Amino acid sequence: MNVFDKLMLPNGGVIANRLAKAAMEENMADADQAPSAELMRLYQAWAEGGAGLLISGNVMVDRRAMTGPGGVVLEDDRHLDTFKRWASTGRARGAQFWLQINHPGRQMPANLGQQTWAPSAVALELGKLSRHFSPPQAMTQDMIIEVIQRFARTAQLAERAGFSGVQIHAAHGYLLSQFLSPLANLRTDTWGGSLENRARLLLEIVKAVRAVVSAQFAVAVKLNSADFQRGGFSADDAREVVRLLNEHAVDLVELSGGSYEAPAMQGQARDGRTLAREAYFLEFAQDVQQVARMPLMVTGGIRRRAVAEQVLKRGVAMVGMGTALAIDPNLPRDWLRGKDSAPELPPIRWKNKPLASLANMALVKFQLRKLSLGRAPDPKVWPLRALLGQQLANALRARQYRQWMAQRAES
Repeated sequence: MNVFDKLMLPNGGVIANRLAKAAMEENMADADQAPSAELMRLYQAWAEGGAGLLISGNVMVDRRAMTGPGGVVLEDDRHLDTFKRWASTGRARGAQFWLQINHPGRQMPANLGQQTWAPSAVALELGKLSRHFSPPQAMTQDMIIEVIQRFARTAQLAERAGFSGVQIHAAHGYLLSQFLSPLANLRTDTWGGSLENRARLLLEIVKAVRAVVSAQFAVAVKLNSADFQRGGFSADDAREVVRLLNEHAVDLVELSGGSYEAPAMQGQARDGRTLAREAYFLEFAQDVQQVARMPLMVTGGIRRRAVAEQVLKRGVAMVGMGTALAIDPNLPRDWLRGKDSAPELPPIRWKNKPLASLANMALVKFQLRKLSLGRAPDPKVWPLRALLGQQLANALRARQYRQWMAQRAES
């Protein structure tokens, strides 16, 4: 199978090729938490780069629940015209453009000044970095119902704005992933305990979203293959969740892995020498294909066309790329023209894994910022410089967010 073959989704929609720009958190909202001019410019670069599918970074379903400062929020039609421009920008060259919709749960920075929610009152364990996240409040039944309604409302607004679909984020330790995890979810009611109960919130959200969007609107799920913590969400659990999703008109499942506590999605094992290490969630994808009735997408370290082609030959429908497209947004177009590009960031080998994960994310965001300003990326930037710059920017944006929330409370 060729990376430039078309893919027909279960809903009848067609993706022009098998290459997807996977979600990366941009933190580029404007002062009112809506898509900024910089964000538009960034997605214009990706639209022109030739990927068949663009998936946005986190779009929050609740302004009180942010994965980080500078996040985009879509909870009402206040800025729908701005979202329409964003959708039009991403789709201008024929790509499908999906919003990744999310709720952070307990993975919300404490300096944003908001109460965090989680399935149970279990705090993040990040060593010395734990102080940056507040202990969460166990969610009540009413809170759970509100979250379901918020995901559905955001999806409905996304369709009105002209996006091609949404991706429901149930990976990387955010709220839906927390419900799936037996380490974070200690509930004894219908939302906890058995895997069927722990998966209930995700399934109810998928059903609620499907009920308010058209049949042609894509509904996808991002799922951990595992959370890489002893006693946590396992590969067997993930396979069973995919089996449950088969019954709910899901158009694609993206397989990733890890969380803030165990950042496997940052590619700690990647060294570029082997297919297994470059496409490091592929083995699980091959296993889950035995039960999945929807197309699967693998994201994780892929940066070479030869690797992408091998992933497709093993039966995976879509290849997701993040960091590679942050460094070179024109990579799909270059591959189509026969150019053998393979962009990468230098590995970070710090002993402190959570800090190394933060630095890796800062390196990626440094490239995104460059692209958003119309400048060339700089993959050789010093990691500590990128991290310190990101921390300063986060502090300023966090203060701006707290002021914005205070103004909203007064209005």
